[in-house]
Amino acid sequence: MSGNEKIKLTKEQRTDMVSSIKKYFRQERGEEIGDLASGLILDFVVEKLAPDFYNQGVQDSYRYMTDRLDDLMAIQIISPK
Repeated sequence: MSGNEKIKLTKEQRTDMVSSIKKYFRQERGEEIGDLASGLILDFVVEKLAPDFYNQGVQDSYRYMTDRLDDLMAIQIISPK
């Protein structure tokens, strides 16, 4: 994902996420909110918060892979000269 790309959701993902937001507000806050309000909350999260989570995942993956490569390099057989 390059710096200019947006996180894209399928229609099914969006529908499931909107439902989850509505359920959260109902169960945790005792509030009923509609599809429009839930969709606006989802849009905010996707636009403003999700890129930070994505970037953290990229950094975590990079660290993990770097550690595994370091482990691989440690098993080299060094021939005597």
